[in-house]
Formats: sequence, C-alpha cells, structure tokens
Amino acid sequence: MATATAVTPSVPVPGPRKAAPAPTVTDPALVRRAVKAAALGNAMEWFDFGVYSYIAVTLGKVFFPSGNPTAQLLSTFGAFAAAFLVRPIGGMVFGPLGDRVGRQKVLAVTMIMMAAGTFAIGLIPSYATIGVGAPVLLLAARLVQGFSTGGEYAGASTFIAEYAPDKKRGFFGSWLEFGTLAGYIGGAGLVTLMTALLSDNDLTSWGWRIPFLIAGPMGIIGLYLRMRLEETPAFAAEVEKAESSRPKVPLREMITGQWRSLFLCVALVLVFNVTDYMLLSYMPSYLTSELKYDETHGLLVVLAVMTLMMIVQPFAGALTDRVGRRPVIAAGCAGFLLLSVPALLLIRQGSLVAVGLGMAALGLLLVCFTAAMPAALPALFPTRVRYGSLSVGFNVSVSLFGGTTPLVVTALIGATGDMMMPAYYMMAAAVIGGFAAWRMKETAGRPLPGSPPSLEAPR
Repeated sequence: MATATAVTPSVPVPGPRKAAPAPTVTDPALVRRAVKAAALGNAMEWFDFGVYSYIAVTLGKVFFPSGNPTAQLLSTFGAFAAAFLVRPIGGMVFGPLGDRVGRQKVLAVTMIMMAAGTFAIGLIPSYATIGVGAPVLLLAARLVQGFSTGGEYAGASTFIAEYAPDKKRGFFGSWLEFGTLAGYIGGAGLVTLMTALLSDNDLTSWGWRIPFLIAGPMGIIGLYLRMRLEETPAFAAEVEKAESSRPKVPLREMITGQWRSLFLCVALVLVFNVTDYMLLSYMPSYLTSELKYDETHGLLVVLAVMTLMMIVQPFAGALTDRVGRRPVIAAGCAGFLLLSVPALLLIRQGSLVAVGLGMAALGLLLVCFTAAMPAALPALFPTRVRYGSLSVGFNVSVSLFGGTTPLVVTALIGATGDMMMPAYYMMAAAVIGGFAAWRMKETAGRPLPGSPPSLEAPR
C-alpha cells in the first residue's frame, strides 16, 4: 500500500523591501529666508521691466531718431523684445549648471548680471549725444539682462518649491510673484512720481536714468541675501544619493527625456506670460499711445490694480494648496476666454471708473496664474533635471510668446486698425492654457517628483 507523501508547496521568500525615503522636515525660519531671497531677485528683475514698460514713450525719444511716435514706440518695444531672444540661451546655460553645481550658486550669478545690465542702461548717453551708438548700447544691456533672466525665474521657483513643505508649496510659491508685483509697483510708483514732479524736458534729459541706477544697490542687497542661503534639501539629497560629484546631465536628456512635461510647461507659461505682459507691460502704453489717456492717471490705475493683486496673491496661493493647482489655473483660463472682450470694452470707455474696473477684472484673473504657477511648474519635472528642463521650457515660451506680446499687439493694431486685438490675443492664449491645465496632473499636497515627502517642523 502506497504511502501518501505530504508535499510542501514552495513559497517564494520575499526579498528585503526598500525602505520608504525618510521625509524631509523643513525649518519654517529657513523656508521664509529662502522665499525672501528668491522673491527679492524676482522683484529686482521686474522692477526693471516695469520701469522700461511705463517709461517706454520717453525711452523712444531718448534712444531713437525723432519722427513718428508709433515708430519710436515700436523701436523701444523691439529692444524690449530682443532681450527675450537670448533668454533660452541663458536658460540652456544656467539651467543645467543649476542641476550640476546647485541652485544657490547660480542664483547668485544671475543676480549680479541682472543688476549690472539694469544699472548700465542708466549710464548710456542719448541718441542726440552719440548717435546710433545709443540704441546699440541699449540693446547690448538688454541682452545681458535677457541672458541672466534665462536662469532667474526657473531657479527661483525651483529654489522655493524644493524648500517648501508639500502642504504649503502653493502659499510659499505665491510669494515669488508677490516679489514680481512689488518690483512692478516700485517701478511704476517711481515713474508716476517722476512724471508728476518733472517736466517733459527734465524727464527726457536726465530723470529717466534714476530708476535704472537704483538697480545697483538693490543688486548688492539681493546678492548678500542669496549668498547667505544653504542649498535646497532636495538638491542636497540628490548629491548625497550620487555619493560623489553630481553627474552631468546632457541637455538632450533634459529635453527629449521630458518632452511631455516640456510641452505642458510651454503651454502653461504661454497663457501665464501673455496675460502678464499684456496687463503689466503693454497696458500702460496702450492707455497712453493708443487711447490717448492721461499718462499719470493711467499709471495710477495700473499701480492700484497691482496693489490689489498683491493683497490677494498669498490668499490665492494658499487656495491652490486646498483645492489644487489645476482648478485655479483652469478658472483663470475660462475667465480670460469669457471676460477679455468685456474688460477691454470697459477700458476703452475711457472714464477712470471704467478703466479701473476693466483693469481690476484682468488683474484678478491674472492672480489665478501668478498664485499657482510657481508651485505647479517645478512639479512637472524630477529633481535631477528640474532646474534645466524648467529653464528651457519656461524661457522658450516666454521668448516666443510672452516678451513679444507688446511688440506683436502693437503691430497687429497698426496693421488691422482693430483696437480689440489685446482681447483677442489673450483669448487665444487662454484656449491653449486651458488645454494644458486639462492635461496636467494635480500636484498640490504631494511630494515633488524624485524627492521624498517634505513636512514642516512643528513650532
């Protein structure tokens, strides 16, 4: 009689499980210091852009031959747009460098270059003094600024995003654009004060130089703050993981390896910057040159709208942490699609109340982007290539669509005679941005790709 033999089924022995990465615990004081340093650099960058935009009519008289005022304004905006042509080059240099040697070091370099380029504009002689050399030197200074800013926004937003705890990344990131608005308000306020106090002759002969010369001491302060910062925890962990010097990441890998995220980045930055430059850079000149609006009152309206945006900005940033980045960005796109034409019609009414209401509507819609983008854009890319990939995507989009907005819209109005072109341009951008918001993943409250969870230390 056969004896049954018990057979023990083989059970695979589980291997050792990989331990989940330990969360990063952030020091609130250190996070606030990092946010201040990054926001100040952004403020200095946009102080210059704000001054350049608000005093564009005067700069046209100073640097370009006398003649058709529209041609002078186009030449001035042409020099403004030229800086954006080199921004992708700056991004391709500073972005990979930031992923290689660290965010803090690169941001210190961009601060020096931005301050030097802006300060140099204030020293350039006028066209009446040195002829064609004046616009050439202006263009050279703008190219220095454009090259340095190629690494500024991507680095600053990456820096804040990698320091901030996951559940407050939207709130802390919103302070980067708070710095942008503060820079614009500083530039606009100074130009408004000078326009009110100085005669046209004084403003054209020497007054226009003052805002640009202020960049020197601002740059020194910003550099001091940035040099005191430590490297971000995410980058430090990436270096430690490599166990030695950081491996060089080819630029090709930053692009082809992240193509989907890059397309989303370009589309999101397009709607963000077209609407941003339309409202904050182009509208002051639109009110003055196209609608023949009183220059001082026009600047005061823009100044009031930016102040309103600053007040709302941190609250909107905190809202993105609660409801998500996608709903807030989508709401902004829908608002620009539906309200751009009514808002511009209000502005074209010409009365102070109508202009103020139209500009305020556009400004509050723009806050949907300024509050969400500093946290949403860095979260598109992993730590290893975040600075480089974001620099490429951001600057390509800004160069092609954002920085050229004043020039393109001015040319479109001149070619068609249709004063509603600014509204149509914003609506087209909103369609593209809305599609990108639909396709992007929600990142609010979640760790950055390639980084462990980030928690705030208890107080």
